[in-house]
Amino acid sequence: MLNVRSFLVTLGDSFYYKRLEEELSGMESVLDVGCGDSSPLARIKKKFRSVGIDVFEPSIRKSKKNKIHDEYTVGDILKIDTFFNPKSFDAVIALDVIEHFKRNDALKLIASMERIAKKKVLIATPHGFTKQSAYDDNPYQEHKSGWGVSDFKKMGYRTRGMRGFKFIRGGEGGANILYKPWIVWGVISALSAPVVYYIPQIASQLVVVKDK
Repeated sequence: MLNVRSFLVTLGDSFYYKRLEEELSGMESVLDVGCGDSSPLARIKKKFRSVGIDVFEPSIRKSKKNKIHDEYTVGDILKIDTFFNPKSFDAVIALDVIEHFKRNDALKLIASMERIAKKKVLIATPHGFTKQSAYDDNPYQEHKSGWGVSDFKKMGYRTRGMRGFKFIRGGEGGANILYKPWIVWGVISALSAPVVYYIPQIASQLVVVKDK
């Protein structure tokens, strides 16, 4: 049973990682904002130089140990303009990051990312507000804002859906399968990934991109 569950989780995640890899194809440099300790970049074929920045030093130490990025910076990502010059990276990404900030702070972060990026900005975030408290002694894990398709369309982003149907998932962090039997709904969630990609309004996660 555990192996089947792991397979379904991997299957569901594979669509997300494949799309991420495609979006970053052709990039020579990528800045991973709020990289945490286990960036999704570790799960794709990385053909570019990457730099990770995060305010939580234990996360940086763990990521360094796993050699996910080529370089690291410990610092407040709301002040990334002070660490990196305009147009200094081909792509700037923030994967499951902006929901950890109040809306005004997140909008300022997005504006800074757009200044630093030469070619592309990519953001992944839960669709809508999902409650999450701090954990692992990391106060920055709390969720403080929620985001919808219209928020990003107004800012000129291409919006795609990920992680299957939104109604299936919820709970702390918004990622748990809500219904039983888990395997049945896990299959439905995994198989719905290609559907919600084109209909982000019904997706549990959003991946948005602005080409420059």
